[in-house]
Amino acid sequence: MAIFTEQHPGVDTHVPPETSGFTLNHTMLRIKAPERSLAFYSHVFGLRVLRKLDFPEMQFTLYFLARVDVDETVPDEIGERTTWTFSRRGVLELTHNWGTENQPDFAYHDGNAEPQGFGHICFSVPDLSTAMHWLESNQVEFVKRPEDGKMKNVAFVKDPDGYWIEIVEPALMSKMGQG
Repeated sequence: MAIFTEQHPGVDTHVPPETSGFTLNHTMLRIKAPERSLAFYSHVFGLRVLRKLDFPEMQFTLYFLARVDVDETVPDEIGERTTWTFSRRGVLELTHNWGTENQPDFAYHDGNAEPQGFGHICFSVPDLSTAMHWLESNQVEFVKRPEDGKMKNVAFVKDPDGYWIEIVEPALMSKMGQG
């Protein structure tokens, strides 16, 4: 079976067989206050904690979150659930370094302030208008609404730590970037 991707300078046309089975599993964001961030991602975006891992010797905790389908079977046994968590796609890892929640002026760099680096994560939604009403009803802070700016039908909101989250409706994206 041929694997299709767009071809651009720098893209290797040969997929090394040694990479068979490689899966992008998760993206990590550092958070200041776990309760606040877990409430945000579980309520506003419907994510569930798949697994929590504590590392007392290094004083941090990892929370792995993702959407879980209603009919999906989540392993009960801790080792199996950990393996299952690290085999999924589209997982968000929230890393809490202990004690940051007690530092009033502590904040992580969001990647969008200078110097820019990390930009955002993205959620696709079935209906952008409905999602905007949901986000507004939950007093989520908007960076950009779908009708603002040159890129229409794309919204950006902030999470409790100031990280940007892009919101898109796939059906509205077909003309994006075509001149």
